[in-house]
Formats: sequence, C-alpha cells, structure tokens
Amino acid sequence: MRHTVYICLAGMLALSACGARNGDAEVQRAMQDLDIVDETNLNDVMMTVGDPEESVKYFSGAVATEPDRIDLQRGLAASLIRAGRAAEAVTAWQAVVGNPQSNLDDRVDLADAQIRSNQWDAAAATLNAIPPTHETFDRYKLEAMIADSKQQWDKADSFYQTAAGLTTTPANTINNWGYSKLTRGDHAGAERLFIDALRQDNSLFTAKNNLVLARGAQRKYDLPVVPMTQTERAQLLYTMALTAIKQNDVATGKGLLREAIDTHPQHFEEAARSLRALEEA
Repeated sequence: MRHTVYICLAGMLALSACGARNGDAEVQRAMQDLDIVDETNLNDVMMTVGDPEESVKYFSGAVATEPDRIDLQRGLAASLIRAGRAAEAVTAWQAVVGNPQSNLDDRVDLADAQIRSNQWDAAAATLNAIPPTHETFDRYKLEAMIADSKQQWDKADSFYQTAAGLTTTPANTINNWGYSKLTRGDHAGAERLFIDALRQDNSLFTAKNNLVLARGAQRKYDLPVVPMTQTERAQLLYTMALTAIKQNDVATGKGLLREAIDTHPQHFEEAARSLRALEEA
C-alpha cells in the first residue's frame, strides 16, 4: 500500500513538473509573439510618423543586425525617401529588389526613388522590366511622369487617366495632369483638369493656384468660383497679378496687387514689395 502511494506521488510530481515546463514554453512563445507584434508596430511608427532621420538610424541599425530581413530593408529604403535622401534610397531599394522575397511593388518603389534622384532613364528601364499585367496606381503615376519627361503627350494623358481611375483620392494626380497640360501650353485643357481636381478635393491649394495660372494665361483675370479662405484669396490674387504683369498687362497687375494687399488679413509683404517695385519703375 505504501509502495502504491509513493508511485502515485511520484507520478503527480512528474506531471506537475511536466506541466510547469509546458507552461514555461507557452509563456516564452507568447512573449516572442508579443515581441514580434511590438517590433512590427515600432517599424510601422518609424516608417510613417517618426522623425525621418531617426527612422534612417533605426532601420540602418536593424538591417546591420539582420541583413536578410526584407521588412527592415524596405523600412530603411522608405525612411531614406522620407528624409529626402533619394540617391541613397536608390541603393537601398536595389538591395530590396535583390532580396529573393521581393515583389513587383518593390520595383515600382525603386523606379520612384530613381525619378526622385533624377535618374529618368534608369527609372524607365525599371518600369519596362515590370510585366504590363501589374496595374497599380503608383506604377501608372510614374509611367505618366516619365512620358511627360519625354514629351510623349498621348502616352502621358493615357497614363494619368488610368492612374486617376485606380485611386479613391485622385485629386493630386489630376492636378499633376493639369500641370502637364499647362507646361504644354494647353491652358484651356489645364483649366478643366484643375477644376476637376478641386471637385475631388476643394482644399487642395496647389490646384487653386494652378487654376489661377491657367486662367491668367488666357487673360481671364477674375478669380474662379471655388471655396477659399481670406488668406488664400489674397495669395491667389497675387498669383493672378504676377501672371498679368508677365503678359505685359501691367495696369491690371497693379490693380490685382492692391486688391491682394487689401484682402490679406495681415500685412502682405510680397505683394507690397512687388507693387512698390512697379510704381518706382
């Protein structure tokens, strides 16, 4: 009887020890999972909202420690773009593309970095190597920019139109398309596109300013009917004034400068200086 009790006690102790070991292993696995989640969250923060230079330092150190991890390589490349270090970002994205785990979006990001560092031919070659079935907003946006740089206007228009259709927020793309038309001298076409961009996002001041430039180039010296703050109105009048003066409509330009000065809620030094220069001349 005593022997049986000893066996039972030994068995219970063994089970307890086994359970403790299993529990420890589960705790360790859970902690590892938490570490991965925490690291992923930290990586996301560093790539998006952290100080760009701090992000570069963080990911540079991480890549040095784990050079084969593609998520860290991407983080470094993206951080270099955010920090305005495009030439270094090209090298970083090339490392990403060279990773066996890379995908076609990484090649698009490489082309983006190449354009930012003024490597237009290299960017075109990078995009040409991507299968045409890879149809994304970023890809077509870059294709449009390259076509613009080569003055291939029909291609540029096609790519801008496709890109705008592939995003739920097309205002910036349509604005860029309009600016392309503006540089070609198609002022009426540019005006229509800027109006469309503002229809998509009426807070986009760049499109408002570009719209004034397009109208001014056609000698339409009245402000368009779009939502604007008092400060924006003054700034747009100033843009209109400079456009008029550039076209030798000096009297109109002076009047617009005075209106801009009167409209601005604070002292509008740029407009005042321009007006003084005209009157002294």
